[in-house]
Formats: sequence, structure tokens, C-alpha cells
Amino acid sequence: MKLIKLSIDELGAVNLGAIEEYERVSERYRFLKEQETDLLEAKDTLDQVITEMDGEMVRRFDETFNAIRNEFEPVFRELFGGGRADLRLTDPKDLLTTGVEIFAQPPGKKLQNLGLLSGGERALTAIALLFAILRVRPVPFCILDEVEAALDEANVYRFSKYLKQFSAETQFIVITHRKGTMEEADVLYGVTMQESGVSKLVSVKLEESTDLAFQTS
Repeated sequence: MKLIKLSIDELGAVNLGAIEEYERVSERYRFLKEQETDLLEAKDTLDQVITEMDGEMVRRFDETFNAIRNEFEPVFRELFGGGRADLRLTDPKDLLTTGVEIFAQPPGKKLQNLGLLSGGERALTAIALLFAILRVRPVPFCILDEVEAALDEANVYRFSKYLKQFSAETQFIVITHRKGTMEEADVLYGVTMQESGVSKLVSVKLEESTDLAFQTS
């Protein structure tokens, strides 16, 4: 009996609030466990959504890339009057992170990376890529800011004629100083300064101007 009493004494005073504390801690544990379960389920759902989105992105990128690639070379040949061009992936095995390299071969030259071409060749190659994209994914509205500034007159003429082909589906606003581009426009807008510090907007509809010129001639 003495040993039992000593053992009881060693346990110390009885904590009468232990049961309530246990219930409180148990309730907190159950709450956190439910939160953990909800979070794990949400994580699994998000992982599934991300996987599905990645798959859809890969599918769409692959489909669009190949479509643009197929259009790129024919447009390039028409703008350059020959040659060939290609788009290549830097990492074909990972379409989510891959880059795209542009290779072009103007007439009389070898196939090389875009960065090795002259300024005018780079500009016309970029224009060819733009038109290839528009052939795959037409848009109703497009702004071009002096994209043909580096081109010679012959290539400006090719560019403006090719641009005209898209005017039925896409409205272009082209900022330019090149005569060849202006000649293919439907309407010209210019800014003049007849007085110091006072600018004026002038517009000309080329079809009306042409008709008027014929009538007065």
C-alpha cells in the first residue's frame, strides 16, 4: 500500500480541467485535419487542372506553330521573289518552354539564322512571318509602324501589294514615309504645320482624288 501511495503522490495533484482541455485540443485537431484534407483535395484538383491546361496549351501551340510554319515559306518566297524560309523549335521535346528560331534564305544566299541577315532582309522576313500569322489567324485590325522603313523601293512595292491583299479582312493603319506604301492606301492622313506651333490634320481619299483627276483632265 505504501508503494501505491508513493506512486500516487509522485503523480502530483490531479488536473480537474484535463478532460475539458483534451476535448478542446481534440476538437482543434479534428478541425485542422479537415482543413488538411480539404487543402490536399484542392491541390489534387489544381494539379489535374494544370495538367489538362498544359496538355491543351501543347496541343494548340503545336497546331498553330505547324500551320504558321506551312504558310511562312510561301509568303517569304512571294515577298522575296524566291528563296526559302523555315521556323524551328529550340526544344521540340518541351513545347511549353521552347523558343522559336527563324531561318531564311533570300535568293542567291545560303540558309541562315535571322540574326545574320542584313537589316532590310530581317525586316522583310519579319513582315513575311507577320503575314503568315495573319493567314492562319486573321484579325480585324492591325497597326504597322514603319515596318518597311529598311526596305529598298522594289521590296516596298512587293510589301504594299501584298498588304493590299489582306485589306478585305483586316483594316490596317500604317505609319509610313514610303511613297510605294502610300500609293496602295485607301485613305491618307497627314499632319502639317502651316503656322508655328499649330498642327493640322489633312486627309485624302485616293479613290476620290483619282476620280477627280480624271474628270479635270
